[in-house]
Amino acid sequence: MIHKILHDKPTKLFLAFAAFFVANALIAECIGGKLFSLEKLLGIPNADFSLFGQQHLSFTLTCGVLLWPLEFIMTDIVNEFYGPRAVKRISYTAVMLISYAFLMFYTAIRVPAADFWLGSQTKNGIPNMQDAFNGVFGQGMRIIVGSLVAFLVSQLVDVAVFHRIKKATGEKHIWLRATGSTLVSQLIDSYIVLFIAFSGIFSWQQILAIGIMNYMYKFTMAIILTPVIYIAEKRIEKYLGKETARNMKAAAMGREPETVIPTAG
Repeated sequence: MIHKILHDKPTKLFLAFAAFFVANALIAECIGGKLFSLEKLLGIPNADFSLFGQQHLSFTLTCGVLLWPLEFIMTDIVNEFYGPRAVKRISYTAVMLISYAFLMFYTAIRVPAADFWLGSQTKNGIPNMQDAFNGVFGQGMRIIVGSLVAFLVSQLVDVAVFHRIKKATGEKHIWLRATGSTLVSQLIDSYIVLFIAFSGIFSWQQILAIGIMNYMYKFTMAIILTPVIYIAEKRIEKYLGKETARNMKAAAMGREPETVIPTAG
């Protein structure tokens, strides 16, 4: 049984997608506590926007957004070949494992530290390793909850929009369903996490302004990365074989495959 599973190309591909999707989401959550300036990264002047009465806004983003575009691509590819149930399954798995990871981070923070370890990095400018550890892994619970809720809701919205567009356009215009679903889902994602994490801390004007700045980045990345969807689709079709890929796409849309899918390889 296991031998057959490990030699089934669609199964092996799905396992690889699921593993990368979950790992990428977890890493993005872990590094999301660091903020960076997009303008400094690109070596350009600050954007200096004014929105909703908020002055001198710039693209200050979390490091997590560096990885989230890969999640958009993975979601659309899995949706294309395996369907909405597969996307929901890996999304639920990601949320459960991220929740488990943060529970372990919380536990690790509470475990008493060894005395010699506390000052072990003093020569490197870190006077207290416990404080440093807490600062990296001890994100606020509201941010964690907001991030997880936003991730799950945006994934479900992405699935629904993707398939609604695909039903209307058929196999053509993959750019439209991939980009369109991402643009809708990430608008929702941007504001859910901000309202849960910062409601009562920031004014609604600040939340709206920050959300738009974040969404502008995600909007731009969704457009830039659209060709990657086409490249990935071609590589997957080559790996699976055109007949298998065609039948998988049909099954993903709830249609009967035209022929029996050859799985060994």
